[in-house]
Amino acid sequence: MAEAKRQVVVTGLGALCGVGNDANSVWQGLVAGKSGIGRISHFDAGAYACQVAGEVKGFDPVSTGLAEKDLKRCDRFIQLGLAATREALAQAGLLGKELPEDLKERAGVIIGTGIGGLPAIEEADAVIREKGPKRLSPFFIPAMLPNMLAGQVSILYGFKGPNVCPVSACATSAHAIGWGKRLIEWGECDMVIVGGAEAAVTPTSVGGFAAMRALSTGFNDVPEKASRPFDAARDGFVMGEGAAVLVLEAAEVAAARGARALAVVAGFGQTADAGHMTLADGKGSARAMRLALEEAGLGVNDIGYINAHATSTPAGDEMEAAAIEGLFGVGVPVSSTKGATGHLLGAAGALEAVVSIMALRDQLLPPTLNVEAKDVALDVIPEGARKVEGLRAVLSNSFGFGGTNASLIFRNS
Repeated sequence: MAEAKRQVVVTGLGALCGVGNDANSVWQGLVAGKSGIGRISHFDAGAYACQVAGEVKGFDPVSTGLAEKDLKRCDRFIQLGLAATREALAQAGLLGKELPEDLKERAGVIIGTGIGGLPAIEEADAVIREKGPKRLSPFFIPAMLPNMLAGQVSILYGFKGPNVCPVSACATSAHAIGWGKRLIEWGECDMVIVGGAEAAVTPTSVGGFAAMRALSTGFNDVPEKASRPFDAARDGFVMGEGAAVLVLEAAEVAAARGARALAVVAGFGQTADAGHMTLADGKGSARAMRLALEEAGLGVNDIGYINAHATSTPAGDEMEAAAIEGLFGVGVPVSSTKGATGHLLGAAGALEAVVSIMALRDQLLPPTLNVEAKDVALDVIPEGARKVEGLRAVLSNSFGFGGTNASLIFRNS
């Protein structure tokens, strides 16, 4: 008889994005219908087709926990990720505590990024062109490496288990959560710090995504209206920046140290479309959702809310809506919080996992901003959060370029 898999629970959450600089501020902003999207301030975007983004505002690097001298070795995505990690560890009761050596050796870190240290790369390129290669900072390489966020978390807190950085486009941090779940279930780890971070509101990133006609360009004068998932007037996604981190633990390990379980990571499905580089037919997305349901031991009627990937692109939202409708029908409430946050690329899945867990906690479903003329059949939650009763399981979707799909199911502990 096969040995039963260990239950995996969430004990800590940390998040920041354009809506707020900690998890609770993000959540309160989302349910209040606050938009985190405005005119780009990180650089002069006047000549760009897209001039709006969901930038983190008023970020204090002290919140990273790093000494000031070490901050120069960290690109902005690393700093944002370290701030989210510190918040998650504090909620889990792990901050400032010396863990037993055996737990440190079984504590892993899986925190990814879709793009990594692009600001550091752009800055280095400018230095070479203007001053020559000998003027490059010795901290350039460690500042831009995608895996250095996971590495910094491991170093800063002494976690000695697997230390990994997944990079799977916009499904990155959903994969991080699912793979952390697997490591605990397999018995390789007792605890895994998981999530993602992104800070790619830069000239080459905004210019590049606009060149492939992926970004919204028709709402530069009204930035808060630009991200409009499932609305007929949507014309592309709005880039967001930020980070989200979760502490995952084996249920028995969390209970032994007196930690409160915020939710159970019940199901994880991962698939590939094996088709077009950017356009999907929805079959891979539907399979990911079905696999997550099967692993969770749940039926479609058990899911009381779906936090959709829906990024506000015309084809992408339509594809996901069809996949959800084909599996769940049109009765399950759906929202895309990207209407408020923009699309955090590699950090999106973890941020939306945090939101899904808070929806479970408060029995409250966040709205989708800017749905003025819905063009899908789904029960999309428009302006105004929806109070519910008996919500016990939620699903969160993340899909990325290259045809990569990840679906996560969380349920009450």
